[in-house]
Amino acid sequence: MIFVGIVEDDDQIRTSIQDYLNRQNDFRCDWAFSSIETLLVDFENGNVPEVLIMDLGLPGMSGIDGMKLIKQRYPQIDLVVFSVYNDPQKIFDSLCAGATGYLLKSTPLDEIKTGLELLVNGGSPMSPQIARKVVEFFAPRGKREVVSPLSAKEKEIVVALVDGLSYKLIADRLSISIETVRFHIKNIYRKLHVHGKAEVISKSLRGEI
Repeated sequence: MIFVGIVEDDDQIRTSIQDYLNRQNDFRCDWAFSSIETLLVDFENGNVPEVLIMDLGLPGMSGIDGMKLIKQRYPQIDLVVFSVYNDPQKIFDSLCAGATGYLLKSTPLDEIKTGLELLVNGGSPMSPQIARKVVEFFAPRGKREVVSPLSAKEKEIVVALVDGLSYKLIADRLSISIETVRFHIKNIYRKLHVHGKAEVISKSLRGEI
């Protein structure tokens, strides 16, 4: 019997996976939470699953911070990310936080089951798109092909940010208005899943844009 828990704030997704696993002969999913905070309270009784399916975009504590804490307190639990995010930084951060697998939310229920079976037998389940990005991440830098989600104009703005220019100087350099600069930067943050200029600059310097 494989004992599984799930942390997912979408009620429909959480219930769907829990119900499906509980219908399988070799699975038991008695742990289902909408946040890391509720999980931690429940785990205080010492009754924990073997495997925990983790969303990343959770209310309160993030999935990645939650994984770090869970691994510190319960190192025996295997963690499998279950997320819409497939950008290299999220994957890398998740693996560093202790994830043993990474499945996209587009993964069918039967493939989630197969992935969990692989996990308890010593494997690391990953959606094909995730496995490809992991390989690309660890490929020699000279051979790594980075596909940027940014437009040509957005890339120019990133270069200007790396150069340390203010919004006004960026507007002057590119002959656009400051409001247009702000619009592009907002789109850059959204596309790169970041929250500030420092993260954009860091990604650029690491060759991830």
